[in-house]
Amino acid sequence: MSVIDRVRELVAPLLTEQGLELFDIEYGGGRLVVLVDRPGGIDLDAITLATQRISAEMDRQDPIPGRYLLEVSSPGLERRLRTPAHFKRFVGSLVAIKTVPTAEGDRRIKGTLEVADKGGVTVDGRRLKYTDIERAQTVFEWGPGPHPQKVGSRSPKKHPAKSNSDQKVPAP
Repeated sequence: MSVIDRVRELVAPLLTEQGLELFDIEYGGGRLVVLVDRPGGIDLDAITLATQRISAEMDRQDPIPGRYLLEVSSPGLERRLRTPAHFKRFVGSLVAIKTVPTAEGDRRIKGTLEVADKGGVTVDGRRLKYTDIERAQTVFEWGPGPHPQKVGSRSPKKHPAKSNSDQKVPAP
């Protein structure tokens, strides 16, 4: 059983108890990254509690030999897609995909994820097997920003008129 599988086995039930889902696990270079989520998004308090619970369980069970850094985080706005379940969850979303060098066609594809099934995905009409995908992620598009104002179009600030009673009169 791989390190990631052992960690998944320990962590998933802890997160489920907390009403969270395990989105993904990454392990390498002395770092263990546990990505957690929940419907409607996740907040810092939930991540903090999950970190404490995961850390305590990892200390008890010691599934990873040697030293490592534990990071618990949300997957973020632009989420890496690795598993068929990830792809299925984001059908209808904008995605960016880089294919393996041996795949036919352009290596970089950006478009709407139309279909995700057991055999692969369809993005803007192009069918890809999961084995053809080197890297994939959702793409977050910001809405239109504020329009810049034309130079000189700002209205001058209006100051209330001062009455004579507001003015200081020098003493005689």
